[in-house]
Amino acid sequence: MVQHPFVNRLGILLSLTVILLMVACRGEDGESVRETPARIWEPYNDSAEVAGNAEHPNPRMRYKLIQSRVWDKNDTFRELFGEAMQLKPERYEELRPMILGSDIPALQRLVREEALTYEELARFYLYRIYRYELDSTTTLHTVLALNPELIREARARDYVRRTLPDEPRHPIFGIPILLKDNIGMEGMPTTAGAIALKDNRTGDAYIVKRLRQNGALLMGKVNLSEWAYYFCDGCPVGYSAMGGQTLNPYGRRVYETGGSSSGSGTAVAAGYAVAAVGTETSGSILSPSGQNSVTGLKPTVGLLGRSGIVPISGTLDTPGPMARNVTDAGILLAAMTGFDPDDVKSTRFEFPTAAFIPSDSALSNKRLGVLKPLLESDSLYRQAVAHLKAAGAEIVSLEPEEVRLEGFLQLLNADMRLDLPAYLSQWSGDSVLVKDVADVVAYNLRDSLLRAPYGQARLEGILSDTTAAVSVEEIKAKLKATGRRFFDGPWQAHKLDAVLSVNNYHAGHAAVAEYPAVSVPMGYRADGEPANLTWIAKPWQERQLLNMAWAFERLGPWRKMPEAYKE
Repeated sequence: MVQHPFVNRLGILLSLTVILLMVACRGEDGESVRETPARIWEPYNDSAEVAGNAEHPNPRMRYKLIQSRVWDKNDTFRELFGEAMQLKPERYEELRPMILGSDIPALQRLVREEALTYEELARFYLYRIYRYELDSTTTLHTVLALNPELIREARARDYVRRTLPDEPRHPIFGIPILLKDNIGMEGMPTTAGAIALKDNRTGDAYIVKRLRQNGALLMGKVNLSEWAYYFCDGCPVGYSAMGGQTLNPYGRRVYETGGSSSGSGTAVAAGYAVAAVGTETSGSILSPSGQNSVTGLKPTVGLLGRSGIVPISGTLDTPGPMARNVTDAGILLAAMTGFDPDDVKSTRFEFPTAAFIPSDSALSNKRLGVLKPLLESDSLYRQAVAHLKAAGAEIVSLEPEEVRLEGFLQLLNADMRLDLPAYLSQWSGDSVLVKDVADVVAYNLRDSLLRAPYGQARLEGILSDTTAAVSVEEIKAKLKATGRRFFDGPWQAHKLDAVLSVNNYHAGHAAVAEYPAVSVPMGYRADGEPANLTWIAKPWQERQLLNMAWAFERLGPWRKMPEAYKE
C-alpha cells in the first residue's frame, strides 16, 4: 500500500498539536468543563430482566446475567463526563438530524462549510453514549472503554483543518470510530471480554496505526462475545465477563445481537459512532451486521493486517468495517489497508482511498446467483431479488450443493492452540499471567461462576483435541476446496458476479473458501427483527462487491434507526 504523501507530516503535526492542547480542558464558549459527580452510574438489580428471559423461545437468550459482575461503568464514563455534558441540549437537537442523516463525505462537507467541527462531532457521539448507556432502561452494555484524549485529539484535527485547509487528507480524517475489544489500542486494555486479559495493555494493532496515520478519531472499545465466541458452547452471543450481556437496540432482550462483533454492531446501530471495526473468523461481522441492520464487510484474508488482534485462527481471522451505510464501510476499509510486516498473510494489494466508484448502473447486467431454498422460505430475500432484477441485474437461480465443512472445529482448535500463545508472548506484558489456552481454562475454573458462568466448552475442546499437525494441514486444504466447490461450480457454469445469501447463513462456506462478503440491510421481519442481504464474491473483489451493494442500498431505503434510539 503506497502511503499517502501527507501521512508522515500529518502524524507529526497532530502529535505536536495534541501536546499544545494539553492544557486545562475547556468546553464550548470557553466554559470550564462541568465537575463530574463521584458516581454517575449505579448498578441496578437485573434479576427481573433475567427472569423475563427465562422462557425465551431462543435458548441462547435465556440469560444468567445482564450486567457484568466485574466492570464498574464509573471507571469508563467518569473521565469524559464533563466533556459529554458540555454539548448544550439545543445544539444537540440541531446536530442530530445533520449528523445521523449523513455519510462520511457529507460530514466532511459540513466541516468544510464550517457548519460542524470535528470536536462537535466527537462530543455529539459522546453525548449519545452517555445519554443511553447510563440509563438502565436503555443501556446496551456496549461501550467498554473511552479514549480520554478524544476531545483533545478532535481539537487537533480542527487545528490541522484550519491551518492546512488545502492539504489532501483521507476521508476518515476526524471521523469518530469505535474498536472491538480484541483489537489492540495503546492507552487502554485489550481484553477480548475475558477477565484473564483485564490488564492486557498493548501497543496499537496494525490497523489502528493505519487509522491514526489517516487521522481517524479513535473513541474507544466496545463489548464482544468473549474470546470472539470461541469460549462457551450454546451460550448467549454478545456476552463477556468483562462487559456483561450486549443487547440489541431494535429489541433489548427480544432479538439477539449477533456475534462476536456484537458491540460493534449495536454501537453503530444506536448511533454511538460513525462506524466501528469488527473481526470475523466465520460470521462474526456478518452476523451482528444482520442482527443490527448495519453494513458489515468481511474482506479477503490478507487485505487488512491482523497483528495486535487477539486471535482465534491465523488461517481465517480478519478485521473488517461496520457502518450505517456502504459508503462509510468502504472508506473505513480503505483507511485500514496496507502491508503488515508482522502478518504472514498480509499482501501489498492496492485498495483505493475512495473505496469504490458509486454508480446507479452498477447492477446493470450483473449476474447474481440466488439460492432457491432462500427464495422459497424468505420473503425479504424474494423482495430484494425482485428489486435487483428490476434494476437490471440478471438473476440466476441456484440449487446449492449440500456440503459439510468437516474438520472445521479441528482447524480452529489447532490454530488457537498455536496462535493465542504467540499473541500473548509478543503483545502481552507481565501483568497478564495466562500464557496459553490451558492457563486460561485453569484460571477460569478457579472462579467459574464469575469467569465462566456458561462454561468454557470450546476452550476445553481445544485441550482435548488430539488432531495431529499433519492432519490439520490436510483439513485446511480439504475445507478450502469444499468451500470453493460450493461457490465455484455455479460461478463457472453461470459466469456469476456474486452469490446472494442472508445474514451469516453461508459465512462458514465463505470463510473456508477465503472469499469476501458484504452484508447490507434489506428490511425487517414482520415482528421488527432486522435482516441483511449478504453478497459473496471471489478474493480481492471488495471494490466490485461495494459497488453492487451501494447500488442495492440506493433502491431502498432499507434501514431505519431503532425507535428507542432516535432522539
